[in-house]
Amino acid sequence: MTDTGKAAASAAQNSRAFEIAARVGFVVLGIVHIVIGGLAISVAQGAGGEADQSGAMQQLASLPFGVVLLWVIALGLFALAIWQVTEAFLERDPDTKKKWGHRVKYVGTAIAYVSIGVTSLVYALGGRSDSDQSSQSLSAQLLAAPGGVVLLVLVGLVILGVGIAFVYRGATQRFAKHLSLPGDPVRKGVLTLGTVGYVAKGIAVGVVGVLWIVASLTNDPEKAGGLDAALKSLADLPFGTVLLWLVGAGLIVYGAYCFARAKYARM
Repeated sequence: MTDTGKAAASAAQNSRAFEIAARVGFVVLGIVHIVIGGLAISVAQGAGGEADQSGAMQQLASLPFGVVLLWVIALGLFALAIWQVTEAFLERDPDTKKKWGHRVKYVGTAIAYVSIGVTSLVYALGGRSDSDQSSQSLSAQLLAAPGGVVLLVLVGLVILGVGIAFVYRGATQRFAKHLSLPGDPVRKGVLTLGTVGYVAKGIAVGVVGVLWIVASLTNDPEKAGGLDAALKSLADLPFGTVLLWLVGAGLIVYGAYCFARAKYARM
């Protein structure tokens, strides 16, 4: 990383206004996950709709001042994405492999925040999007390319790996090192929210990865889907309704954890 880039990243991190914007980003991220969790529970009850970012934005757009909220969500998530990029610039782990591993994680997280932010912006501007259709279109393009099956498997494995990482982070409470927590009972409460939330989100993301792998092995791009398809596929499993209820509730808990993270995150 260049000295100029590091200086710019350091200046951004030291900006109080930018820190506030990033913390707002965690709040709006929590709102999005709570809405998605609620939609997942609705699907478990047999209701229609999309239980993903697009469905959440559609729900929020229907609220009074929904467009304003969507703009706040987009800007907050863009601020969070920039924060993650600055973290990548300023990563100083003496172990080169770990340093670049952390940088990849920060940039990947930034891309995820930008993706959700763009979806919010699309709905704020009066448009619509379909994450499952986008996933199927991308998978079809990959399958049509030379070595497409291998590419699709790799994408699925990466997504599955992200899901496993979420579960691991929650089960081991490794997320706590990024927080400045007070003593009990607040500390215990935040750790519980984080543990349940990370595991639930990891399960949902992991199922998305499995769907992409299945699409590659069956050479059927329609089997590849986003979060909505992943959650609905859980409902088809034995005791799937109960499992979908639990994952939906877990995503709501993850949203509550994001609120706590907005206050206690080390920025």
